[in-house]
Amino acid sequence: MTGLTPAARALLDEARRAVLGTLTAEGRARLVPVCFWLAAEAGPLRVYTALDEKPKQDPDPRRLARVRDLLARPAVTLLVDRWEEDWRRLTWVRLDGTARLLEPAGPDRAEPARAAEHATAVAGLRARYPQYRAHDLAARPVIALSVERVVSWAAASRIAATPLAPG
Repeated sequence: MTGLTPAARALLDEARRAVLGTLTAEGRARLVPVCFWLAAEAGPLRVYTALDEKPKQDPDPRRLARVRDLLARPAVTLLVDRWEEDWRRLTWVRLDGTARLLEPAGPDRAEPARAAEHATAVAGLRARYPQYRAHDLAARPVIALSVERVVSWAAASRIAATPLAPG
């Protein structure tokens, strides 16, 4: 995967949650813990996060604050970190990119290519998180993040920023 070091990829593979950062209309950061799946296929680096059925402020996932934020300002950040008392093992990976709402298949919702991407994202999220097998993710939108830059840090190394080639 372009732009990911083996150590950064390992952290993303082992992490069970991330923090999604969007920008509010007032320019403030909105941070939300999320489950995520990093697509493994070749090509542009993509990350998906579900708008699942856990209780939310609004039952309509399209009206959630993070969704309103990314529809108005699609630049987002996903942060994955590992905290340990042994500070020599501290590490994090930040994925900066552009997010979009990926709608499920339906008569008036998604075009075929996006519907197929949605189905792939749902399958990946369900494989990673067994809890999602009981959620109707197929009927709910998914957030798709196209990664443009990877920044990673580990206590034992220097900070590395890698812009990704357009693709």
